[in-house]
Amino acid sequence: MSSSTGPLAGVRIIESSMLGPAAITTQLADLGAEVIKVEAPAGDYIRAMTWPIVEGVSLMHLHLNRGKKSLVLDLRKPEAVQTYLDLVRDADVVIEAMRPGGLERRGLGYDKLREVNPAIVFCTISGFGMTGPYAEMPSHGVAYDVWAGLVKPEITEDGFAAIPEHPSMGIHAGPLFGALGVLAGVIKARSTGEGCRLEIAQSDAAAAMDWYRSESWKAYERPESEVTGNASDDYVRRAPGTAGMRDGVRYQFYEASDGNFVLLQASEREFWENFCKAVDRAELFEQNPGAKFADHAVGNVELRQQLKEVFLTRTAQEWVDLGLEHNVPIMNVNTPQTLKDDPQFQARFEWIPAERLGADQQPSPIKYLDLDIPLPTKAPTVGQHTDEVLKDLLAMSDDDIAKLRETGALG
Repeated sequence: MSSSTGPLAGVRIIESSMLGPAAITTQLADLGAEVIKVEAPAGDYIRAMTWPIVEGVSLMHLHLNRGKKSLVLDLRKPEAVQTYLDLVRDADVVIEAMRPGGLERRGLGYDKLREVNPAIVFCTISGFGMTGPYAEMPSHGVAYDVWAGLVKPEITEDGFAAIPEHPSMGIHAGPLFGALGVLAGVIKARSTGEGCRLEIAQSDAAAAMDWYRSESWKAYERPESEVTGNASDDYVRRAPGTAGMRDGVRYQFYEASDGNFVLLQASEREFWENFCKAVDRAELFEQNPGAKFADHAVGNVELRQQLKEVFLTRTAQEWVDLGLEHNVPIMNVNTPQTLKDDPQFQARFEWIPAERLGADQQPSPIKYLDLDIPLPTKAPTVGQHTDEVLKDLLAMSDDDIAKLRETGALG
């Protein structure tokens, strides 16, 4: 059925998903896996969720479900359950992207699927996982980042607590961890003939992505005689992660002459010396050579003021160009709105046009240097490929499909 020439061509995935966890197969579909999204007759209401809505369909659906096929099965009907089992028979993976146990309640739990396909890889992706006191908690994406300590409330001018702008972590990291686990399971299954069951919580993924801060705080619970700060800070403990960079000087934001900002990252002595020479301020290095590595010149207010004045002499892009020319890490500061105009973004990302996907979308960031990866297809309408899937995968005739439809199995 699949004509993909991507590196995952020949991998077949049956996906039962609702909303954002469908992202677990987005990158797999981009790389050529055949993903069949099994939907209830009403469809996944992701199509009406979030914003923007592009010609009546949410951008979230257009992005997360691109490259997939949609098959409608009403799993309340025994004929639909049997059809699902027939699809699993020759599949590699089943994805349960919803609250754990959804397929079990329809008679399609892991044990049942193994009866028809011992090599099946069964992956459940959910909000808070299959165990713990929050396992049954209904939730959406921000909850995972809040729980993991990644997002703090802002207080508005009116005194209300508000959700701040922030990049979502759990809803993106969870599917990526899940996809990694799925592919490892497929490799095992193809080697041994035995499938496996795995689960991933988006909350766990959010916490895992922020391991450095949580593990730092855990380390700081030990005596200071055992756990110290860095030698460049005279071993004084700094707050973990970027919180410890607030008073940095050689690793810090600076405003440029055009009102835009850049990030200086001269924490290594080599980079710091290169910078001072490039701006003809060798005395700054001579007065503040610092440690060889990891020196941010924390708390050096005099130097920070001097650098503030230096950076006001060039535009942000001129500072980036200087960094490239003199081997100094300097990066201009973008926003999600301006990123598309950045020359590095334009060199790396060729937008997949709305004419193909319904909205302009970024391609997969995975780039094979010796393979041409086909572009994904537009995210499907509800049941768009029902007849096609039944004919191609289960060899059903038009009469077979008509009879199955009469039972209500196809909605």
